[in-house]
Amino acid sequence: MASTLLLVVVFVFDLVAFALAVAAEQRRASARIAQDANSRYCVYESDIATGMGVGALLFLLVSQILVMLATRCMCCGRALSPGRSRALAVFLFITCWVTFIIAEACLLAGSVRNAYHTKYRAVLSANPPSCETLRKGVFGAGAAFVVFTGIVSELYYVFYSKSDEGVIPTRDTGIRMGAFN
Repeated sequence: MASTLLLVVVFVFDLVAFALAVAAEQRRASARIAQDANSRYCVYESDIATGMGVGALLFLLVSQILVMLATRCMCCGRALSPGRSRALAVFLFITCWVTFIIAEACLLAGSVRNAYHTKYRAVLSANPPSCETLRKGVFGAGAAFVVFTGIVSELYYVFYSKSDEGVIPTRDTGIRMGAFN
C-alpha cells in the first residue's frame, strides 16, 4: 500500500517547486540602456528570479529523491510481482526520470542565463550595448515539466507499491527427490 504521508509530502514539494518556477518566470531580469557622460551601459532590474529558479530546482530534486528512496530506485530490494502494475511502474519510472531531467535542465539553464549580465560599456558613437536577458518561457517550460514530473512520480510510486505488495509465485522445479533413508 502506498504511503499517504509520502504522497502528500511529495505533492507539497512539487507544488512549491511549481510556484517558484512560475514566480521566476514572472520576475525575470529585464534591462535598459543607460547613458552617462561618454558611454552607454546596461542597467538590470531585480535578479530575484535566479534564486527562485534555484529554489524550484532544489524542491524538485528533494521530491525526486524522496520517491526514489521510498522505491529503492527500483533496482534494489526484492523483485516486483509480474503483472500490469509492474509494467506500468517500469514505464512510469523511465518517464519520471526523463521529465525530471528536462525540468531540472530548464530550471538550471534559466537560473544561469538570468544571472548573466553583460558588463561592458560602449562608446557613444558606437552601437548601443547588447543587454541580453533570459528568453520568455524558459522558467515556464520548467514549471510545466515540474507538473509532469510530479504527476508521473506519484503515479510511479502508487504502481510500484501495488506491484510490491504481491507475492511472487514459486515455480514447480520439476522432478522432486524423495527423502534419503
